[in-house]
Amino acid sequence: MGYWYLAGAIIAEVIATSALKESQEFTRLGPSLLVVSGYCLAFYLLALVLRTVPLGVAYALWCGFGIILVTMTGAVIYRQIPDLPALIGIGLIIAGTVVINLFSKSAAL
Repeated sequence: MGYWYLAGAIIAEVIATSALKESQEFTRLGPSLLVVSGYCLAFYLLALVLRTVPLGVAYALWCGFGIILVTMTGAVIYRQIPDLPALIGIGLIIAGTVVINLFSKSAAL
């Protein structure tokens, strides 16, 4: 169940981060409320994740997938296309996430 909560935390964080741009420095109410509620939900779900998933693993996955999904959202919605160094960095994040989940003994706890 912890990884389902983690998926929800990641999605909530990505939505909140994406809405942050639309909030225009918290001057627009609707997107601002989405930012605050999204981050609150993300942290609540992350707290539930930590019941069953080690902190380091949960945070690595949360950050890694969050970066990837926010980058994809920025490319699709805002036409902010990452350049080659950004894509290489994202590839390294994916590789690190795979290594943690396949080879780390702490991921199995």
